[in-house]
Amino acid sequence: MTLKNLLGISLDVAQADKVVVARLLAAAERNIADAQLPGLSTSNRFDASYKAIMQLAMLALNANGYRTLTSKPGHHQTAIQSLVLSVEVPRETVIILDALRKQRNQSDYSGELITDAAAAECLSKARKLLAHVEAWLDRERPDLRSR
Repeated sequence: MTLKNLLGISLDVAQADKVVVARLLAAAERNIADAQLPGLSTSNRFDASYKAIMQLAMLALNANGYRTLTSKPGHHQTAIQSLVLSVEVPRETVIILDALRKQRNQSDYSGELITDAAAAECLSKARKLLAHVEAWLDRERPDLRSR
């Protein structure tokens, strides 16, 4: 399976854009910082961390010349699961990220409570994904870096 195989099904072509990459990277960094603010509820810590994960997944797709088809259901799932192909995130990590996506859905749509452990795990994974994506960009797409 390649990203190209998902064209028209769950992905569309998008021009890799240095400005978009920089904005998504900055947004993910802000969300990771926000997730660590004192006094923030467990649920909001989780949400900010999850949002950073999604921004990094969207960045990874853009850096490869794709974007999710947001008009179709499952675009969060597509973005997360495509990390294996877009920036070579290990499958085991993607399984955990996808479990966090499911947990976010349960919280948003069923009111399920987010535990402190889940919020901490989501923040940890967001930080690690940020480092992974930055290293991938430096190695594979330095032309998209704003440094």
